[in-house]
Amino acid sequence: MNKSQDALLIKRYASRRLYNTETSDYVTLDDIAGFIRDGREVQIIDLKSGDDLTRQYLLQIIAEHESRGENVLPVDVLTDLVRSYTTQAQSVVPQFLAASFEMLRDGQSQMMENFGTMGNPMAKMPGFEAMQAQQEAFMKAMMGGFSGSSGPGQDSDANEASDKSGDTDELDKIKKQLTELQSQLSKLS
Repeated sequence: MNKSQDALLIKRYASRRLYNTETSDYVTLDDIAGFIRDGREVQIIDLKSGDDLTRQYLLQIIAEHESRGENVLPVDVLTDLVRSYTTQAQSVVPQFLAASFEMLRDGQSQMMENFGTMGNPMAKMPGFEAMQAQQEAFMKAMMGGFSGSSGPGQDSDANEASDKSGDTDELDKIKKQLTELQSQLSKLS
């Protein structure tokens, strides 16, 4: 299915107001961030020119969160991103970031599935379900906006079949891949 077919279409008028075509009302950047956290794909189009403004508005949402003290991106990462715009690494950075977040999503999904299985002795602990729901909500908020999200709880049949040593091997493999990607990026800087 085409990404633009699934996406919630937001139109930006000349007055810079944002219009949700699904609910026929105006929305704010916080509303758009909420749609994304809820797992929706969003596409923001300039009504007059037809230009896709999605990237511009997503960057603005991130900048506003960072300026409020909700720091997710360390200064050294931001510095490296700025450097990547003026170096040969520019072509590698998007793939590196996409691969890193995909590994993070997969690892988190695997951990949540293993953490929530009935064989886990912690599952009987009072408050475990509330803690698990809170963790799933956190991951949905953190990862919901990235395409290809395989949030917590999906593909559980396949993951239930793996044993504990397979899980450790998979985690080690992910760590090794991330280290290799970081090394490649450092060499390009």
